[in-house]
Parts: sequence; C-alpha cells; structure tokens
Amino acid sequence: MEINHQQIIKLMKKLLFIFVLLGLFSCGDYIDKPKNLIDKDKMAEIIADLAINDQAIFIYPDKNMEAGTRAVLKSHKVKPDDFVGSFKYYVIKEEMDGITNDAQEILLKKDPKADKYVKERLKQNGVAMPVVR
Repeated sequence: MEINHQQIIKLMKKLLFIFVLLGLFSCGDYIDKPKNLIDKDKMAEIIADLAINDQAIFIYPDKNMEAGTRAVLKSHKVKPDDFVGSFKYYVIKEEMDGITNDAQEILLKKDPKADKYVKERLKQNGVAMPVVR
C-alpha cells in the first residue's frame, strides 16, 4: 500500500482542523460562576474573621470550632454553600492571592501590634511583605 503526496496533505488538513477545534473548545472556563458569588471585598472580610476565629483553637484546644465558623458566616449573612462555591471559584480563577492579601491587610488594620510583629518576623526570616493588589 503506497501513500501518495495528496493523501498525506488531506490527512494533515484533517488533523489541523481537529487541533483547531480542540483549541477553540479548550479555551472555556473550568468552572461556572456561582449563582450567589460573594464579592471579593466581602470574601476578604470573611477570611479575616475566619483567621481570627481559627486562633481561638490555641486558647481552647478541646473545643469544637465549627460553631465559630458558622457564627462568622452568619454575621456576614453568607450561607456555607455560597462561601464554599465562591472560594472554589476564586481559587480556580487564581484570584485568591489578592483576596487573602486584602484579608491580611484587614487583620493588620484591626491590630497594629500584629502589623509590627508580622513585619519583624518577616524581616528576621528575610521574607518581603506581600504586595496587596
């Protein structure tokens, strides 16, 4: 069986067409935008409050912190499913770094002593303070 030049060109055209189609369809989003997406600023506030709540485990090591997490979400009038969906969306969209940096800024504004402590620790470790976008 002999393959001639024209058959090779036809095969290459078909393969090129398939790759173009694959390229077009692969450009879509990996995740759909959640129905009740929490905006970035509110998400940063929630994460800051959750970080404060997480520190309570050092004070009360034998306690269940789930109630504290629920209280934080309730204080922001956010359902747990909406928070989880928004969190996943922002992680996949690679926007979580900016949100967590904003949350860190919120925490540091709430406690100026923490700001000084964090800067000293980062300086000791030779790490630069993250830039908030």
